[in-house]
Amino acid sequence: MQHFWVVGTDTEVGKTCVTTLLMRQLQQQGLRVTPYKPVQTGEVYKDSEGYYQDTAMYEKYSMQMLDLENVNGYSFKEPASPHFAAQLEGQQINIHHLLKQMQLLQQSYDVVICEGAGGLFVPLDTIEKTTLLDVIVQSKLPVVVVTRTTLGTINHTLLTLESLRTRDIEVLGIVFNGDTGSRMEQSNVETILLHHALPFAIIPQLQNISEIVDYSITDTSLFERLYTK
Repeated sequence: MQHFWVVGTDTEVGKTCVTTLLMRQLQQQGLRVTPYKPVQTGEVYKDSEGYYQDTAMYEKYSMQMLDLENVNGYSFKEPASPHFAAQLEGQQINIHHLLKQMQLLQQSYDVVICEGAGGLFVPLDTIEKTTLLDVIVQSKLPVVVVTRTTLGTINHTLLTLESLRTRDIEVLGIVFNGDTGSRMEQSNVETILLHHALPFAIIPQLQNISEIVDYSITDTSLFERLYTK
């Protein structure tokens, strides 16, 4: 097995949902799997208790006990780009710290799934001019790309794949998330795969995020690519 990233073509494309799904599907194969979120922003509150949705979702749906102290590098309260959210709290994101955390996790787990924040070029530090893509390159890990099926996805997806290709980052496959089954969406998927014949999975639009626990992609070419006995 190999460790990998889950990256998105944009924000709110379903990276956390896909990360959680892949975590569960691989855990069901008997593998020790942990997610890892280098940077998350946007603290939310319920009954006066603050939490972060990404790591809370990991904890809620994982089929194995997670080491919660090591599933996240940085958390910032403001729901904004990581570099700005960090500035508001007088902090600076150290990508060497993130890379060290990832390396330590890889020594303890069969699979580490690193979830990106926003798109590839989301800035982490404007002083060093580092982006999420810089961390991916230095991690030397392959990626799974999560994208929408709706209008605009062809351009965003092809640009994302081209950016990865020019940096020699291996793409394991694509997850088309939120599909409603329209002819336009079908055409979008077919067009993207025409340009890049990659393993893929299509996830329908879910009414509730909790439905992810009952959904399976084990019969897809993407999962076949990710899991080899």
